[in-house]
This record gives sequence, structure tokens and C-alpha cells, in this order.
Amino acid sequence: MTLDNNYIWFFMLLINYSLISLAFRFFKKEGLIAWVVLSSILANIQVLKTVELFGFVTTLGNIVYGTSFLATDILGECYSKNEAKKTVWLGVFTLVATTVVMQISLWFYPHSSDMAQGPLKAIFGIMPRIMISSITAYICSQHFDVWFYHYLKQKYPAKLWIRNNFSTMISQLLDNIIFTLMAFWGVFEVEVLWQIFVSTYLLKWVVAIFDTPVIYWAKSYHQRKVQNAKELP
Repeated sequence: MTLDNNYIWFFMLLINYSLISLAFRFFKKEGLIAWVVLSSILANIQVLKTVELFGFVTTLGNIVYGTSFLATDILGECYSKNEAKKTVWLGVFTLVATTVVMQISLWFYPHSSDMAQGPLKAIFGIMPRIMISSITAYICSQHFDVWFYHYLKQKYPAKLWIRNNFSTMISQLLDNIIFTLMAFWGVFEVEVLWQIFVSTYLLKWVVAIFDTPVIYWAKSYHQRKVQNAKELP
């Protein structure tokens, strides 16, 4: 029996939130940094797959990419704005390095027994355009997210849900505009392109709403750890 895409999407949402929570629980700041690195690679592979979700044509990658914004928000909330900004640039470096290394890998002439060249070329052969689009959108949206998050933190210091949701939703809109136009203009018909734009943003919007309990838990967990450390003799 084939599983419904909508159920799989919610299951993936749960798995991603569980994994980022475990990364922070066991590895603290380093776990979040590692998650941003991982998500920058996975999102740009998943985005190549087009599916139908909730009646819309869309691409994958919106969940894991959305959680990278959650990771930088937690870093900014629990550590510092500079830690969040440094992690953004680490994500950019990871994406560039992955693309360069995999492009060189495709230059090798495969042996007659090889079965991987075709699938690798199908995934990474078009990645330069995806990479340029992704890096441009990533730099603009993530830096806006870090700045706007801390702007809202100063304006509404007691309203964690405001800075988490509004910074992510607006930065995701900026990301979606830049990436969709740069990556898919001329690849899909305008009607399909519009569906991808609307559906991916709405899905990222849902991801942003559902990550609110995670950042509240992360802040509470971090504060308990800091307090316990102060109480040690």
C-alpha cells in the first residue's frame, strides 16, 4: 500500500524536529552547528524532487531547510548573535565545498561496472544552478533572519514566539522569492512555478509555526543547564 504524501510530510516534520532536539540535547551548540551544515546539503538535494502535497505541486526540502532557521534562532537566543552569523557562513561554505567536490567527482570516467555515475550526474549535474540560487537566497534570508530576530528580541524581550515566528516567516518569504526565480525560472511553466512558490512558502510557514515549542524547550533546557553549572561547587 502506498503511503499518502501528506502523512509522510508530517512524519518527516516530526523526525526533523526530533533530530534537531536530540542534536541540541546531546551536543549543545556544536549539535546545532552540525545540523545547519547537514541541512544545507540535504535541502539542496531534496529540492530536486517535485511532489504533490495538499493539492499543490511543490518541491521537497522545505522542512529540513526551515529547521536551519530554527537552529540559528536557538543559537542566537541561547548563545549570541555572532554565533548565529558564524553558523550561517559555515552553511554557505559547506554548500560550496559539497558542490565543488561533487563536480570534480563527475569528471572521472566511470568503469564499465559502475552504477553510480548516472544517478550522481542526475543529482549533482544540475547542482551549480541550484547552488548559486541557494547560496544567494540563503545569505540574504539567513542574515535578515538573524538581524530581524535580534531586532524583535530588543523590541519584545518577553515574547519569544513573536521573534521566532515573525523573523522566520518573513525571512522565508525573502528566501522563497529569490530561490524560486533563480533556480526554476525557465525550467517550469509559469503556472507550475507559481504553484511551487506558493506551496513551498506555505509549507515553510507551517514549519515555522510548529517549531515554536522546540525553541521554547531549547531555551528552557539551556537555562537549566546554565543554572545547574552555576550551582556546582
